[in-house]
Amino acid sequence: MTEPTLPTSPAGDEPSRRDVVAAAVTMAAAAGAAGTPAKAQTPSHLRFSNPPGMSSPPTYSHVVEVIGAHRTVYIAGQTGADAKGNLPKDFRGQAVQVMENIKTALDSVGGGFEHVVRITSYLTDIAANAAEFRDVRALYFKKGTLPTATLLQVSRLANPAYLLEVEAIAVLPPKG
Repeated sequence: MTEPTLPTSPAGDEPSRRDVVAAAVTMAAAAGAAGTPAKAQTPSHLRFSNPPGMSSPPTYSHVVEVIGAHRTVYIAGQTGADAKGNLPKDFRGQAVQVMENIKTALDSVGGGFEHVVRITSYLTDIAANAAEFRDVRALYFKKGTLPTATLLQVSRLANPAYLLEVEAIAVLPPKG
């Protein structure tokens, strides 16, 4: 296979930016066509899971664990639906289920709420529900282990019946 040459500008000097990009795309396409197809592999320091006791969504993982000197665990936004899809109609019921879902996710990697370093919470009505959300959240986080937090109001969530969604990041010690 011969290497493509870069065309020069009409003035005969350096190639234009457009020419360089076009040549790079052509070379990348040729290299890809000549090589073997890439296989998606999960890196050994990452573990993706949908733990028992939680739903198994087809489009995302509830938990991503990063394994290294410490284990960083990313928990997808949790709603008030339980593993069977049951959803309380009231805000408090949904808030409790959200925290129980996060607890299940943390349990699946050997962690607890004391390992959570960040939460982002999305409520559809902060004025009506923020105080109650904080009350429920306080039942799960002990003083001294409160994570960094952001509370946002959104116009709606993926399912209009969802009243809140909470995502979390936890840092755990390495597995022994």
